Amino acid sequence: MTPVGERRIVLEPREVPLGGVRGMNVLRALPHRNLPTIGAWCFLDRFGPADTRMRVEPHPHIGLQTVTWPLVGEIRHRDSIGSDADLRRGQLNLMTAGDGISHSEYSIGDDPIPLDALQLWVVLPDSARHGSPGFERHIDLPRIALPAVQGADAAATVVLGDFAGVRSPATVHTPIVGAEIVVPAGATVRLPLDSGWEHAVMLVEGDVAVAQHPLALNDLLYLGDSRDHVEVSSGGGALLFLLGGEPFEDEIVMWWNFAGRSHDEIAQARAEWEAESAGAPTDRFGVVDGHDVRIPAPPLPDVRLMPRGRKI
Repeated sequence: MTPVGERRIVLEPREVPLGGVRGMNVLRALPHRNLPTIGAWCFLDRFGPADTRMRVEPHPHIGLQTVTWPLVGEIRHRDSIGSDADLRRGQLNLMTAGDGISHSEYSIGDDPIPLDALQLWVVLPDSARHGSPGFERHIDLPRIALPAVQGADAAATVVLGDFAGVRSPATVHTPIVGAEIVVPAGATVRLPLDSGWEHAVMLVEGDVAVAQHPLALNDLLYLGDSRDHVEVSSGGGALLFLLGGEPFEDEIVMWWNFAGRSHDEIAQARAEWEAESAGAPTDRFGVVDGHDVRIPAPPLPDVRLMPRGRKI
């Protein structure tokens, strides 16, 4: 990847209707038409804030990890390897699809509740994408103080990978960082970065200027690589999410809930999901206990799926 030095590019999220969640407006910042990945991060949605009754029935994944980071409310995760876990603020659900898994996500209770969360995906390298599925729930993630240049210190939670010399206990398969950062009102803080990685910062709440560039709510500011730090400042306080990692060199094909390397690989996964839903004796994606409905796969497009290359 060509070093981009002081590059700053705002990736504005687009609204994606998910129907039925579902009744929620979902903002998708990644993948971007010009940037399919940031490090190994290949997907970033924010669902909420909203009062809703979330009912996401079993659906499949291949070739990626799902990272669920709740901001408000509680979510119940169930999957086809027997996991059943409730998730709330400050906790991490990490599901590794490997060659195939299915799962569901429900809000807790039968009535609408306040709900807000980040949903992210990490594409798996060849060494892990054909492996066995897995699930981890982490309720005690490392938290560190970031000394302020001005004002009070910031606080960071290391959700995934490595940040500021601290490592999350969650399993990763590529050099990566995902961290939530709380910047106090009136503070300016220097975030340490790995200069060989690319990074981006999302404004989740409040107000912030990153490298003197003001961000709007839910904007994702792509910083490129070749930086060993970036300064962030806030007038009224801010909640940020930092993501990044070693640039992911493989071209990937993403369609629906699948991350692969070719059209044929995606088509095969779709066919097996539909066959299982019709009762065929296959077990690639398994069964999620407690459900008698599965989300059907959409039809494939009339043209072959092609890898998305980066244009940034």
